[in-house]
Amino acid sequence: MKNNMSWHRLWPHLIAIIGFIILSLSYVSPVLQGKKLNQYDDVQAKAASREVMKYHEQTGEWSAWTNSMFGGMPAFLIGTDYPTSLPTKLGQAINKLLPAPANYLLIGLGSAYILFLVLGANIWLSAIGAIAFAFASFNLVSLEAGHVSKVIAIFYAPGVLAGVLLAFRKNWLAGAALTAVFLSLELYANHVQITYYLGISIVVLVLIESYRMLKEGNGHKIMLIWSGLIMAALLSVGAHTTRLWSAYDYTKETIRGKPELSVSNGAQTTPKQTGLDKEYAFSYSYGWGELFTLLVPNAYGGSSQGSLDADSQTYKTLTSRGVDAGTSLNVVQSLPLYWGAQPIVGGPIYAGALVFFLCILGLLIVRQPIKYWALGMIILYLIWALGKNFSGINYLFFDYFPMFNKFRAITMVLALVQLLMVVMAMLALIKVARKEIDRSKFQKAFVISLGVSGGLCLLFALIPTLFFDFQSPNDAQVLASFEQSTQDKGFAQQLVNAIVQDRIGMMKKDAFRSLIFILLAAGLVWMWVREKVKPVMAYTVLLLLMIIDMFGIDKRYLNNEDFISKFAAEEAMNPSAADTRILQDTDPNFKVLDLSTSPFQSAAASYFHKSLGGYHGAKMRRYQELFERQIAKSNPNPGILNMLNAKYIISVDQQGNKVAQLNPDAYGHGWFVERYKIVANADAEMAALDSLMPRQEAVIDQRFAQDLQGLNLQPDSTAKVSLITYKPNELVYETQSSAQGLAIFPEIYYNVRDEWQVSIDDQPAKMIRANYVLRALRIPAGKHTVRFRFEPVSVTVGRKIDLVSSILLLVLVGGALFVHFKSGKKED
Repeated sequence: MKNNMSWHRLWPHLIAIIGFIILSLSYVSPVLQGKKLNQYDDVQAKAASREVMKYHEQTGEWSAWTNSMFGGMPAFLIGTDYPTSLPTKLGQAINKLLPAPANYLLIGLGSAYILFLVLGANIWLSAIGAIAFAFASFNLVSLEAGHVSKVIAIFYAPGVLAGVLLAFRKNWLAGAALTAVFLSLELYANHVQITYYLGISIVVLVLIESYRMLKEGNGHKIMLIWSGLIMAALLSVGAHTTRLWSAYDYTKETIRGKPELSVSNGAQTTPKQTGLDKEYAFSYSYGWGELFTLLVPNAYGGSSQGSLDADSQTYKTLTSRGVDAGTSLNVVQSLPLYWGAQPIVGGPIYAGALVFFLCILGLLIVRQPIKYWALGMIILYLIWALGKNFSGINYLFFDYFPMFNKFRAITMVLALVQLLMVVMAMLALIKVARKEIDRSKFQKAFVISLGVSGGLCLLFALIPTLFFDFQSPNDAQVLASFEQSTQDKGFAQQLVNAIVQDRIGMMKKDAFRSLIFILLAAGLVWMWVREKVKPVMAYTVLLLLMIIDMFGIDKRYLNNEDFISKFAAEEAMNPSAADTRILQDTDPNFKVLDLSTSPFQSAAASYFHKSLGGYHGAKMRRYQELFERQIAKSNPNPGILNMLNAKYIISVDQQGNKVAQLNPDAYGHGWFVERYKIVANADAEMAALDSLMPRQEAVIDQRFAQDLQGLNLQPDSTAKVSLITYKPNELVYETQSSAQGLAIFPEIYYNVRDEWQVSIDDQPAKMIRANYVLRALRIPAGKHTVRFRFEPVSVTVGRKIDLVSSILLLVLVGGALFVHFKSGKKED
């Protein structure tokens, strides 16, 4: 009997999981043919991690340093493994359940399903809510762009909330275990920004749930619950000690850390603040009117490069001026339809018309304290998403709120707004399903919800120009581009006007679309409350409406055309003729500067070479400053590239082909300088680089002056530095000099916690920073072996903490399961 009862409870959930698998695979059906999603950021990530991955394949060892990007940087955030972290292994296993990106969709569906079950929803409503969350447009647009770690972090967020709520509402031990599992998986996603935003909402949720328990007279249970959740948090963080510790140390040296250079401020020179530059951090800020995309997806034109058809005004304008149909159709396939102020937009953040209507309904009919948590966090997150468009508040957060200034692209917080809106929508449906509503009060709330959501759609559909002008800040540039291509100013203006008309048409069309879905959902809920339809019918229709609504918008951005064959994916990584030429060079360690594209916007060169460029959101600040103030300036000092050992420069010839140019002046693996000078600070050091001759002279910050006391350099034409062996995390040199000297190595200096173990003839030596970014050593006369090995304490010690925490986390989960089954036997 007990087994039958257990199966009776289990099989509906198994059906839901099977349904999620089918839904995930059906949305990205090309993966069943072996195709892969063509993601720009994913390609960049593979290129960036190529050296580390190749080294692991050859040796079985994971290098914590790579020389393939930005002249050299820690590989913590590029490509590595954490062998003693159980959650990392679990996350990797889950990712293999289905082909990507179906696997990620399954994570989002399963995680949200658990949350809504904990909230008290039945299986039907939990499935509907899971679909609404997982297929919210921001998630699919992010997947299409290749922002995989961000999406995984978003998709594990509901599971973390489920664990916290379970601890407060039912069982502290089970809740702690569930929190530990999902929080450890959330941290495995390795997207600190999403986790940071989620963490703030969890803190507020814990406080609200604790207050609720106090009011209900259950205050004696609070400390036990808090203890369980704190234990879950500590074990989750502990199981990722290596990852988090390494990232924490590295952050200090990145553009998110404290700068040393000053900036001009009138007549004075003042240091920059710690963290990102404010303008850079808020470059992606949602506009006030743009918030309506949560209800009407194309309210702001969709994506930066959108597609129209032959019915568009732009197409008709082109053909009316004699442009042939084929050319006109090609032109309208890529137009600047987005008219907001963000630099680049892949697609709108659309919560769903059904979700929007039901969310408002939930805010009006739900009386639980959790409503105030959801509403408060939605408001806070919306304020944050506005960024510089609500500077009066957000600049205060940036200046004073802990860690807030470490992140950019604040708009990604809207991913959690979508989640919270679905939570409110499901709370409303739970009340309807349980018949826990007063019909008279419900009627008023229903009318308000329909009036607000449907009324907005109706206004946007009928008179959109009353609220918006549909003109982009970039339209002047678009006009100039059309003038150049058509050589007709009047024609160019007609095209811009046509694009504006198409933007208006897009908004009107989507407003009508959302209105239809709202009316259908409202009619269904009304009949459900009036018991005019059976619950099963209501659930079925809601499920279908949700799928049709979300899929219809998602397919505009992530669809079958985004998938390419495995052969085509591999073809994208084939070397060019320039790459092939450089690869013939047998020198194991030199740098390449790829000027065929923007060096700091592409990691393509890193797939084949040790690149001076790259693509990453956490670049080392000193290297970024060197690039901006020296390499990228109009009249750079050629010695800067030479001291970085830029042996090859990739450029583009007149035919558009990449060509590799040998730089014969590159300084090689190392050299002894004839003299050095000590300067007072970073500003003086950077200024000295303007005219420095790095082959003969080194410039050194005064903080290293004591390491050079008593060093008197003499010219030595026989002095040399030779590279003996090369590994990403270990460089061995042989030096020869007739007198004590100062050797400069063209490798990036990084030494937050003495990560580089440096020795001369196996005796410890002190590494010095020279020329703003390079390594230097004081070396005795004679012949010596110099070794640089990257051994971060965050890795050697962190792995031990990972292992211990993983074991304890396993004990916590095992203990919770044991107590659960034991109590189940007692009930039987």
